[in-house]
Amino acid sequence: MNAYKAVEKDPRAALIKEMKNLRAGMLGVEGSAQHMQPMTHFPDWDRNRIWFITSKDTDLVRSLAPDSHAHFCVMSTGQDFQACLRGTLTETCDKAKLDEIWSPVAAAWFHGGKEDPNLTMLRLELTDAAIWGSSDSTLKFGFEIAKANMKEDELPDIGTHMILTF
Repeated sequence: MNAYKAVEKDPRAALIKEMKNLRAGMLGVEGSAQHMQPMTHFPDWDRNRIWFITSKDTDLVRSLAPDSHAHFCVMSTGQDFQACLRGTLTETCDKAKLDEIWSPVAAAWFHGGKEDPNLTMLRLELTDAAIWGSSDSTLKFGFEIAKANMKEDELPDIGTHMILTF
């Protein structure tokens, strides 16, 4: 099923499926002067949270204030699915969650292991997400563009957009 149909059918299921297939997205704090940063995500869909492992000395962590709002954006490798998730971002070290998501990849960044003094975690408590799904068919895309160019009052129908509230 392409992203267009998946988003139309069940936006939450489409989001979960697409994020499972992605290694990272871009995380940024609203109102900060910092650019969004690439981060590996560890979703906890039962609690509507996304966890991140990072270093305390990053611009992202330094830009956090109490009740900071943040966006986490992802795009599928097929470029037919995009999502921007929003919520409250908090720095918090949860040892049980860290044990659950720790991997050789994380260990490569923190030579002191899970006890590295620079290691910290971020938790994004999701409030909502904007999700887009488009057709993965080159033929449909071409047809819709041609049709819209021939009819002044017509726009191409190549995608869908949904808002999900958590």
